[in-house]
Amino acid sequence: MLIVHMSDLHFGPKFNSTAFEQAVDEINSLDPDMIVITGDLSNEGLLPEFEMAKEKLSALECKNMIICSGNHDYRNTGYLLLNKFFPLRQTYEIGGVSIIVLKTARPDKDEGEVGFRQTQWMLKQIKKDKLTIIAMHHHLVPVPDTGLERHTVIDAGDVLKALRKAEISAVLCGHKHRPWKWDFENFSIIHAGSLSDFKLRGFFHNSYNIIEIQDNEIDAKVKIIGGKDLSFEELRN
Repeated sequence: MLIVHMSDLHFGPKFNSTAFEQAVDEINSLDPDMIVITGDLSNEGLLPEFEMAKEKLSALECKNMIICSGNHDYRNTGYLLLNKFFPLRQTYEIGGVSIIVLKTARPDKDEGEVGFRQTQWMLKQIKKDKLTIIAMHHHLVPVPDTGLERHTVIDAGDVLKALRKAEISAVLCGHKHRPWKWDFENFSIIHAGSLSDFKLRGFFHNSYNIIEIQDNEIDAKVKIIGGKDLSFEELRN
């Protein structure tokens, strides 16, 4: 199974249309089984931004598209518009892989929260016979090269404990515009950079992640738009 993981598109005034259009061509050539977008489709949660997102994303030739809500999507009551243009689901089963979406965005707040009830709900969704991936916008663990830490999930400790108990395989997230991967004892947290926002970290480029699943093993790498593939080990050096 091939999954394309992208995040932080930010349709609006900071949208990089050149990067997006090149990414669409690259991703369609990969013919992914699934595309996971971990939030911030819009920049300010405004109607023209979601209209633009709906139009532009229709160019992606993948029938399985999973979308999370981000903090920018929840600005200015954007959560009403997001659910209209992209009706949000929280559970998916595709080709033996279970995807569980956690809603971490809150109206007009930058920090994320999972919450006790959603954490308990998540635990009940785990199926032992499925490889399980959690998708969410906010990050659970600080990411290097992103400045002072302000916006991790505020109940990250409890969520990490629950994820360890759940025996999942990976968490996919975004928010920090910086690709990174943390490996824990029985799962990984895989961060996507920004696909198409001009706001980038240092010398980093617009990018997305390519995740391959074979024999219940997950292999993830970063694809620089218009450039080469990078392993997460290379990013750490």
